[in-house]
Amino acid sequence: MERKKCEECSGKIIKKQVDFSLYGISLGKFPAEICSACGEEVFDEKTSERIDKIAKERGLWGLDRKVKIVKIGNSLAVRIPKAISNFLKLKEGKEALMKPGKDKIIIES
Repeated sequence: MERKKCEECSGKIIKKQVDFSLYGISLGKFPAEICSACGEEVFDEKTSERIDKIAKERGLWGLDRKVKIVKIGNSLAVRIPKAISNFLKLKEGKEALMKPGKDKIIIES
């Protein structure tokens, strides 16, 4: 079924190729339906499966992890899971910059 109106805001739907990125890495351009008003992007099932396949091939699939915050002395600490440290090529002793974001912690290596 072809969408004519956005379900979120009733804006007009247009079709075009959009760049899809995961963790800041472009996986390519894919066909999507875009709302001209709110910008919502919707991919069909076949395209979503293609995006998932590319993400898995590049080792980007499933990098999200829930972690526990622990107390060490007067500080709080978070352990970085092996899959994420491998992806970012982190090594013991390497310096990183940590800063607060709105409702998140940003760590730049």
